[in-house]
Amino acid sequence: MSEVSGSAVPPAVFWGAGLLGVIVAAAMLGAAEVKKAVVAKPEMVTREQWGSQARAIGEDQKQVPKWVTIHHAGSKWKAGADPAKFVKAVQAWGQREKNWPDVPYHFMIAPDGRIFEGRPIEYAPQTNTKYDVPGHIGVELMGDFEVERVSEAQLKSLVKLAAWLCQEYKLNPDEIAGHKDRAKAQTVCPGKDLERYLADGSIKNWVKQTMEGKAAEVRVKEAIRDGPTEMIGAVAATQKAGK
Repeated sequence: MSEVSGSAVPPAVFWGAGLLGVIVAAAMLGAAEVKKAVVAKPEMVTREQWGSQARAIGEDQKQVPKWVTIHHAGSKWKAGADPAKFVKAVQAWGQREKNWPDVPYHFMIAPDGRIFEGRPIEYAPQTNTKYDVPGHIGVELMGDFEVERVSEAQLKSLVKLAAWLCQEYKLNPDEIAGHKDRAKAQTVCPGKDLERYLADGSIKNWVKQTMEGKAAEVRVKEAIRDGPTEMIGAVAATQKAGK
């Protein structure tokens, strides 16, 4: 017999109660762990859906993700263009001109906010500039933000994607940066209209709020002085999100 609080309790009952306590504690811990994952994976257009024809990437290109780096395409978006065809064109150009096996980025975001899967995250990105690329998750927004303005849909998708990436790979949102911040004095990427959201801390703050389960108020701001005033064009009517 075991004594609990001065009362005689049969061993089977005592150990049964103890086991029940362990089970309840484990369940509570599990619930707490589940609750931490507040950012759901954003919906994406998979490589299979957009028709990727990637070549094999060498094992020497494997990486451990450490940072999120933001890019723009650097080419002005043509209103009515098809984002899927654009992604395929980037892949084909890289293979033809650079001998890159796949698109250089891990994700590409269309003007309507759709996120396209690029190369697998476990492989380092590629770049026309010189910086140590292993560890970087490359996220490109379609458009040239030196001459046109980023869309609100793109900003919202960027924040959701970055928050999910930071959560999944345990990355510090404060270290999200633009391409020009990584490759000093080599590029204007991601363009002045997108860069200002990084420079003033907006993207980092929106990402943190999203990771905390809060509704981040992601909004396009007024055009900056000496910056572009024209909003990025729409995608092809039959290619819009949800159609």
